[in-house]
Amino acid sequence: MAAGQNQRNRKNDPMLTKTGKPRLGPLNVAQLNKLLEASNKPKEKSKILRAINKQTIVAA
Repeated sequence: MAAGQNQRNRKNDPMLTKTGKPRLGPLNVAQLNKLLEASNKPKEKSKILRAINKQTIVAA
C-alpha cells in the first residue's frame, strides 16, 4: 500500500496529529494528568510529563 492511502479515510481530529499522535499543547494540567494515568508507553509518559512541567513553569 502506498504512503498516504489512509488520508481518504481519516477524519480530521484537531486533538491528533496527521500520524495519530495526541496534541498536548491545548490541554490543561488536569487533562494531561488524566492522559498520563491512561498511557502505558514510557515515551508517551515522558512527553506528557514534559508538557505538565512546561505549563507549571509558565503559570508560576
